[in-house]
Amino acid sequence: MIKATDLQKRLIFLLMAFLLLFHRITLITGAQAPVYRSVKTDSMKIALTFDDGPHPRQTERILSILAEYELRATFFMVGVNVRNYPDAARAVAAAGHEIGNHTFSHRHLRNLNGQELFEELKQCENAIEEICDCRPSLFRPPEGAINSFVEDCSVKGEYRVILWSLDTRDWERKNTEQIVKCVLSNVKPGDIILMHDYIGYNSRTPEALAILLPELLKRGFEPVTVSELLEG
Repeated sequence: MIKATDLQKRLIFLLMAFLLLFHRITLITGAQAPVYRSVKTDSMKIALTFDDGPHPRQTERILSILAEYELRATFFMVGVNVRNYPDAARAVAAAGHEIGNHTFSHRHLRNLNGQELFEELKQCENAIEEICDCRPSLFRPPEGAINSFVEDCSVKGEYRVILWSLDTRDWERKNTEQIVKCVLSNVKPGDIILMHDYIGYNSRTPEALAILLPELLKRGFEPVTVSELLEG
């Protein structure tokens, strides 16, 4: 006959084993993948991010504007563009900006299975490592699409998923003033701001950035990389 104390010990052991197993399964399925849209902060830090590049001309223009104010940003690069425009990609890394993974071919992730998504991440990672000599630790899914596969692959690849809290919609705004107004009317400390250095038409992002930066600095904001914002 099992004594009450022995039964209690066994129940405690089984409960602990279950909790450990549940924790392991949770990590494997990606449920614990960290996803960031903004950061709570007492400082005036914000993060400027640029998606879909590098671009053979627009990226260089954006880098020049950032250099004028000695600021660093985060560029979420598409692997195929890294390979097509390696000089532009290297210029981003050489200027000390942060580089994130934005998949290899910018496919809509909800249409992919886990293995296909993992390959998209890995191919982009390989391109960035080969050409920029750095291993990205941040991942931004195209269009901000999140599902269990995205979270699972993020955990396996040791990535932090970065979305945004302020979308400039520069990809659809051909008017510089619209982009500027969108940011200045809504920006707040801890924001992650979404912009693009590769747009299919004549982008107004560089012109908007040239207006935004001095005004943001005048208002006391401190643009930093995403990792600096998260650490701050």
